[in-house]
Amino acid sequence: MTESRQPVHTVFGGAHLFRADVVERFRSLATASIDTYASDASEFREAFGIASPDLAERVYARVREKLQREAIEDYRIDFEDGYGAREDAEEDGHAAAAAREVAAAMAAGTLPWRVGIRVKSFGESERARSERTLRLFLKTLIDTGGRLPERFIVNLPKVSVVAEVEEFDRLLSACEREHGLEDGSIGLEVMVETPGIVLAADGRSPLPGLLNVGKTRVGGAIFGAYDFTSALGIAASQQSLRHPACDFARNMMLVALAGSWVQLSDGATAVLPVAVHAAPKGGALTPAQRDENRRGVHAAWRIHRDNVRHAMSCGFYQGWDLHPAQLVSRYAATYEFFIEGLEPAAARMKNFVAKSAQATRVGTAFDDMATARGLGNHFRRALNSGAITQAEMDALLGYSTQLIQSR
Repeated sequence: MTESRQPVHTVFGGAHLFRADVVERFRSLATASIDTYASDASEFREAFGIASPDLAERVYARVREKLQREAIEDYRIDFEDGYGAREDAEEDGHAAAAAREVAAAMAAGTLPWRVGIRVKSFGESERARSERTLRLFLKTLIDTGGRLPERFIVNLPKVSVVAEVEEFDRLLSACEREHGLEDGSIGLEVMVETPGIVLAADGRSPLPGLLNVGKTRVGGAIFGAYDFTSALGIAASQQSLRHPACDFARNMMLVALAGSWVQLSDGATAVLPVAVHAAPKGGALTPAQRDENRRGVHAAWRIHRDNVRHAMSCGFYQGWDLHPAQLVSRYAATYEFFIEGLEPAAARMKNFVAKSAQATRVGTAFDDMATARGLGNHFRRALNSGAITQAEMDALLGYSTQLIQSR
């Protein structure tokens, strides 16, 4: 299963909490957060440390528009870490209930652009539970809704060897046959969060082996920073998305899967932008409490924003979100990253194309074909993310972007 569009994020939420109106609930909570803690472009600029008022205005407007138009791009109903260990009967109930909620959302047209589930790992201790949840969810969904959503994805966590992915692919093929589904219609993404899947004992990376599983079924690889750093013995106080060990893992993923159809995604920021103080029943917060809430949310937004920008600079344009208020910082970081670089990139691209794709110089920057491809990537990703529209891009470059691709 391959997609030309790559979402900028995936929201992971516990399966016991999933409801058909998930998008509206996240939109409402994210909008309330920006209304409370960044009510205008000036406060938004302060919260995120954006360089200029003009850039802050543009990013702020785009974030607000995005929250109303498409608050969630991608969602995983989580039966693993975000759900925990429960009795079989309880997980059975949640698997069936979540499937019915997905069917209801399909009927109402309220599902995100892409949706799926994360089951437990396919290691020996959890394999039976993983398969049981998958089968029960699929059966209930198809019996209730008559079909799967478009772009349905199953996330497989804690993969340690490619053989686990191959076995899980066979399970998905069996499920497709049982329900009369087209081969490969169930997508698969892999959590890269164990050292062994990044670098095996023989000094080779197993990651390229993912490309041989189920033709193109494996469409995504998500980095799990906290499991990965824990497995390396790194203390909890030092675990973060910007730890050097995480950069090593990202670089391995980037090199091993370069040029393939597999979409790469970064992990989650665990610091959530939530208020420290809640107003007492029938009362109100003190000015000091309101200020502490504001400073706490701004600080958490800034941490998330910095993590997102760091990942993007490393070539990871998608990430993992946990809380509605993180939608604000996700889109803020993404749009700031692309918009601030558009005009200089456009000047270099126009000059390069005008010279019939010969090596050129703009100021102190020397551009050849490799650089031009990088500039093209910037515009393509900016368009994909919603940071810029096709009309804006064509106007900025002075000609159709199709011309860039043809040259």
